[in-house]
Amino acid sequence: MRELLILLLLAAGFWALTLWRAARHEARAQASHPPQGQFVTVDGMRIHAEVMGSGPDLVMIHGSNGNTRDLSFVLAPILAGHFRVILLDRPGLGYSDPAPAGSEDIAGQAHLLMRAAVQLGAERPIVLGHSYGGAVALAWAVHHPDRLAALVPVAAASNPWTTPLDLLYRITSTRLGAAVAVPLITAYVPDSYVARALDDVFAPQPAPEGYDAHFGPGLSLRRGSLRANARHRASLLEEIKALHLRYRDIAVPTEIVHGTEDDTVNFDLHSRTLSRQIPGAVLTALPGIGHMPQHVAAETVAEAVLRAATRAGLR
Repeated sequence: MRELLILLLLAAGFWALTLWRAARHEARAQASHPPQGQFVTVDGMRIHAEVMGSGPDLVMIHGSNGNTRDLSFVLAPILAGHFRVILLDRPGLGYSDPAPAGSEDIAGQAHLLMRAAVQLGAERPIVLGHSYGGAVALAWAVHHPDRLAALVPVAAASNPWTTPLDLLYRITSTRLGAAVAVPLITAYVPDSYVARALDDVFAPQPAPEGYDAHFGPGLSLRRGSLRANARHRASLLEEIKALHLRYRDIAVPTEIVHGTEDDTVNFDLHSRTLSRQIPGAVLTALPGIGHMPQHVAAETVAEAVLRAATRAGLR
């Protein structure tokens, strides 16, 4: 009995230390990378937005476990010379509140971000989405066809796949994993580990110099962000299975951009197929480019946005 009590006390002490370390890690991340923009409120939920530039409205939606800082590193400043760029943190990520139950799917996120954009004066923006954000952009186009002028999916997840969900998300999307594994990750995984892992995301290109310092890996390691991202990823496949049947209804000018060497979101399955599903869609293939064309081929992505604007009669 005495040994059991000692073990319980040791376990309680370790868990208290873990929670303290997790909170300290989160506080450091938020102090070093505070919100850069403003907040709009949709049904009591705060959504973080950065606005820059002037011209036709362009909404940009980041990918999995990202935030506005991913798109503000290179691409948004380029496009701000031509557009009023609105960067939005997806629900539960960056500095946006998590979506309420029943609104965390890509359709729910699209609805919340659309309403945030309207509050910022963007009634019919061009909508660009990268990776998971591309799936949200596609949901925006399908469910709110009168609330966008053109669509630019960049390395977007768009069609059903057969590979299993990553082990990390299989664990952290469960109730037990969210309660136990997530605080352990936040407490003990250093930002430097995430920074080194960025090269895998950018492959076969390396992560650009200065990207990790700008992006703030610690923001992605916060408990709320990890949990929200895990829930998003765990349900995405089923949501895509329902959504992809409706791409033929998308009627706005669509410019698709994707690297042919993307190991995260397969070029042929997701973008070549998508280009045949959306009437009039134009596909720009980037030979040798991986999953992050908004950084390593930013000028080409910007040219696609400009073409979309021209096709929509905005230039």
